Amino acid sequence: MDSLCERTATELAELIREGQVSSKEVVEAHLNRMEEVNPYVNAVTLTLGESALEQAALADNASQNDRQRLFHGVPFTVKENIDLLGTPTTQGLPAMAEAMPGQNAPIVDRMIAAGAIPIGRTNLPEMGVRLDTDNPLRGRTLNPWNRDLTPGGSSGGEAAALATGMTPFGLGNDIGGSLRNPAYCCGIAALKPSIGRVPCVFSMEPVDMGVAGTFLTDGPMARSVNDLRVGLSVLAGRHIDDPQSVDVPLEGIIPKSPKAALVTEMAGYQIPPAIKSEIERAGEVLANRGWSVDVVDAPELDRVYEIWGKILMHGSNLEDMGDVVKPETMASLKRMQAVFNLQSLTLDEAMTERRRLRRLWSAFLTEYTVAIGPTWATLPWPIDTDLDPDKGIGVLKDSWPFIVPGNALGIPSVALPTGVSDGLPTGIQVYSELYREDLCLWAAEIIESESQCPTPIEPVR
Repeated sequence: MDSLCERTATELAELIREGQVSSKEVVEAHLNRMEEVNPYVNAVTLTLGESALEQAALADNASQNDRQRLFHGVPFTVKENIDLLGTPTTQGLPAMAEAMPGQNAPIVDRMIAAGAIPIGRTNLPEMGVRLDTDNPLRGRTLNPWNRDLTPGGSSGGEAAALATGMTPFGLGNDIGGSLRNPAYCCGIAALKPSIGRVPCVFSMEPVDMGVAGTFLTDGPMARSVNDLRVGLSVLAGRHIDDPQSVDVPLEGIIPKSPKAALVTEMAGYQIPPAIKSEIERAGEVLANRGWSVDVVDAPELDRVYEIWGKILMHGSNLEDMGDVVKPETMASLKRMQAVFNLQSLTLDEAMTERRRLRRLWSAFLTEYTVAIGPTWATLPWPIDTDLDPDKGIGVLKDSWPFIVPGNALGIPSVALPTGVSDGLPTGIQVYSELYREDLCLWAAEIIESESQCPTPIEPVR
């Protein structure tokens, strides 16, 4: 692997800024890496080599002022449900293979304004509705650690591309863990921002979502916490086309006596020993830095999961999807909808209950600076297990219990890789209060400083 492909995005920006390497060299290294390893993982669906090299040449001849931009000359990739001019926003659907957006998504424009160069598009499951990454248009993305296991979803292409050094920075999104699920499975880092922190805008119909849109956010994926922090500073802020978006300071008051809540047990779930030990080690790292650390029960996780599912499924018109997704995917969605519809709650009652749970967790994350627990409450499972009529519902629930608070309650979260166990990446998840990304990034960076980032790797072939 070219050493440039092992660098983080902010490291590459610094090398380019100081003249130690050219943007052209960086872009060429990542294009060569794509050519070498993408056939083994199928993470990148479209390579933008010609335009990327043109932009790199412009970057190398830019003014000194432009060269100070945060991601000047650095390549990045974009998930295929985020609009990038000149390339189709396919949603992983054959019916949208030629669906060309009329404008860039705001987060793409902001990355380009920061000097970054789009280098490729990445894979996702059909309409982003699975925790596995496969679709009839682009095919399956393979987990670079183990081809028999899911790479996660729905930003599975981004995670696999980052994990194998094909890109130093990626853009994905998250309505049910779609940034954090694949980060966990592939051993990279991701930030799910607070709802509204980063604008989420579509240029093709439907440009608006129903009530489920209150759970959706775009966000950054990378191989370091610093990249996530810098990325958030670029991506964040109000955009007129997203009425939910807000301008909120990126930093707040840092507590003099920080406290961390460790979630090492969850009733009804068996956190894998390798992950539990990483949560405990994270607590030890923070304690050695002067933090108070308590082992706690996270508030009403099952109820948070139920309310998230009820609202999400209420906002999903499965009949409209019947002609565009595979029958197996539709059958899985209908099983999930049936489970959540067993609740007698009306939508209004579910939204009221969500407000109560948000207050409960805000109190929890005011008492504690951060809450640290698993990303999934299970190890990465064999591909297509989520579609299994008998096992699918159970494996999804085992994956989601500590994921869905971020979506249902709108709070920020970092998925952080911490090492390797039995040939698979290990990792934790760090939550903080609404609009306090600075706190979960702070804790994550301390833990990262005493952890081994497991990627980039050579994919299993």
